[in-house]
Amino acid sequence: MDKYKIAIVDDHQLFRDGIDSLLSKQEDFEVVISSENGKDFFKKLKKGVQPDLLLLDLTMPEMNGFEVLVKLKKKYPSIKAIAISMHDDGNYIMQSIRGGAYGYLLKNTDEEELLLAIDTVLKGNKYFNQDISQRMINIMSLEGVSPKKLSPKEMEILKLIADGQTTKEIAQKLFISTRTVETHRNNMMKKLDVKNTPELINKAAQLNLL
Repeated sequence: MDKYKIAIVDDHQLFRDGIDSLLSKQEDFEVVISSENGKDFFKKLKKGVQPDLLLLDLTMPEMNGFEVLVKLKKKYPSIKAIAISMHDDGNYIMQSIRGGAYGYLLKNTDEEELLLAIDTVLKGNKYFNQDISQRMINIMSLEGVSPKKLSPKEMEILKLIADGQTTKEIAQKLFISTRTVETHRNNMMKKLDVKNTPELINKAAQLNLL
């Protein structure tokens, strides 16, 4: 049976070496890529070595983990990624999930849980332990705001705002007036109890609306 190919992307050499050493002891795994940032990782992918699974740090120079997830989802959707981070903040977790991560682990995770997460994701399932799952639930129910409070049209405009499109661009895209776009924007700010567009986008991200 062929071994599962694993990639490790982290800007700390000691961490990469530690994971590599751990996985090398397993009969089913082979580390085929070890990179210090996202740019180097994608360079190696272009050379033809494609892993089954990626263990991905989120905070790195050159190209961070969130950027890697977005590009991975577009260009290499068959590669499943598990985010591994020192941050247990709910925003990091939710942003990783929106980016397409199949799992989220903290860097103090023990060997047993790491192997369990890898095995779970390789089987096509997602892995979030009880603590991470609870943080996901907490942030999704932040301040009791429900996604159902926003109408389908508001959700559509919200996503375009988050993509950086201007009021005029949104109006042209949706064949509505700029005044209508502003009305929807103001209604969303009232519903989410925020004062400006940056706060609107941040709150929407916290609530997993984007």
